[in-house]
Amino acid sequence: MPKLYEYFGLIVMFYANEHDPVHVHGKCQGREMQAELVIIDGLVQEIRFLPQAGRQSLSDSELRYFEELVNIKAADIVQKWIDFFVLHKKITAEVISRRLK
Repeated sequence: MPKLYEYFGLIVMFYANEHDPVHVHGKCQGREMQAELVIIDGLVQEIRFLPQAGRQSLSDSELRYFEELVNIKAADIVQKWIDFFVLHKKITAEVISRRLK
């Protein structure tokens, strides 16, 4: 399970056996949601924040952090997806301790 980011208690990660479309999971204290990135012509056109089946959703404040991070880091997330799932490169987690906005 490659961890991509830590952001104010939120862990953003891929599961090792992921599937298309490109998406990440945001987890915090047993709660979880996913963000699905809609890519058209190589660019992120839309991000859909969805509940994770069988898991309690993130709290409102956790979801705001998740949305903030994914919106700002969307292109980086796509590159990390390619690096990990296509090129089989190791991913190094980034700890972000300052607000991104």
